[in-house]
Amino acid sequence: MRFRAKIVDLACLNHFSRIINTIAKLAKTCILRLTVCKLYFILSDKVANGGASMWCELSQGNFFDEFQMEGVAAEHNEIYLEFVPENLWRALKTAQNAKAVKIKLTNKHCPCLRVAVELPSLSSSSRIVTHDIPVGVIPRRMWNDFREPSVPDFDVSIYLPVLKTMKSVVERMKNLSNFIVIEANLSGEMNLKIETDLVSVTTHFKDLGNPPWASEDGCQSSAQGRDLESMAEACIDIKKLLQLLAGQQVNPTKALCNIVRKRIVHFILLHEEVSLQYFIPAVA
Repeated sequence: MRFRAKIVDLACLNHFSRIINTIAKLAKTCILRLTVCKLYFILSDKVANGGASMWCELSQGNFFDEFQMEGVAAEHNEIYLEFVPENLWRALKTAQNAKAVKIKLTNKHCPCLRVAVELPSLSSSSRIVTHDIPVGVIPRRMWNDFREPSVPDFDVSIYLPVLKTMKSVVERMKNLSNFIVIEANLSGEMNLKIETDLVSVTTHFKDLGNPPWASEDGCQSSAQGRDLESMAEACIDIKKLLQLLAGQQVNPTKALCNIVRKRIVHFILLHEEVSLQYFIPAVA
């Protein structure tokens, strides 16, 4: 099992660092799945236990100048590591004007991701700062626990409003209740609602647009024969929603939300080379 990678391009390095920062805000620990072409960051708090789950994938070619890995076995050419994303983000933070960053899987006293940051210096020799980030190696028999979450058939899919706007609305609502109701319809309307014994607050968004979800086999979850005005709603933990909105360092080009009535809210944030899915289960 071997892994080493190198980033030289500063823009790629800063972008990668922002992604790790976003993940660190969503997950205290997560799984890093390495394949030849992609990196995946996975959080699978079992949704059944009320935990949120996350699936973030990026193509290594968009970030790394060098990327070599050998998985557990030829037919299972993957590596699964458990780690604390905050630790990786802190290491990358020291690399803001680095000449290069090398990341390598090592195993001296325990398995670690070694991040070696080559900093510019006035003399001809470079300064190298290394960070060892402890990781747990996930055995092959447990890999199935970290497969991509399946998306249940949703009642409504809608584009999200500007995330900054949404964040400021949710931040104000957080002071009034621990729960928020998200509801949307197929006419591009979405409401965020708080209802307590003392107060009821609703923020309306209009003209958001609904994604055209046609699947390959043509059986799309389309709007045909459905009431475009009728709202599908789910009540979720407001802190989990705020975590997602507050953690955004990636400025997605597309952000959308799928609602399965009274069951789950599924967010998808897309940036050119990154996709982040976040699932928040509904509370009864």
